[in-house]
Amino acid sequence: MVTNTYLHTNGPASLRLTALADGRLRVGVWDSHPRVPAPFARPPHDHVPLAPSDADGGRGLRLVQEYADCWGGVSLGDGTLDYRAGKLLWFEVSG
Repeated sequence: MVTNTYLHTNGPASLRLTALADGRLRVGVWDSHPRVPAPFARPPHDHVPLAPSDADGGRGLRLVQEYADCWGGVSLGDGTLDYRAGKLLWFEVSG
């Protein structure tokens, strides 16, 4: 998710790792672009298609789908001066 932020957005970004009480790890990535990509914009049963075997990229979000217990994303708006603008994507994995 951090790589996608770096490749597809212009502006600030942040990564937050949170250890949850039940042994899970939550990974959250915020960036300044408001569009929420698949699979985060869809219910968990909708999957990103496999990347062609000769492709240089396109596997990261599929890996999130395969290994995360749950995930989600929310658009926070597109105001240029609003510090809440952009999106927040997250996923959780069991320890």
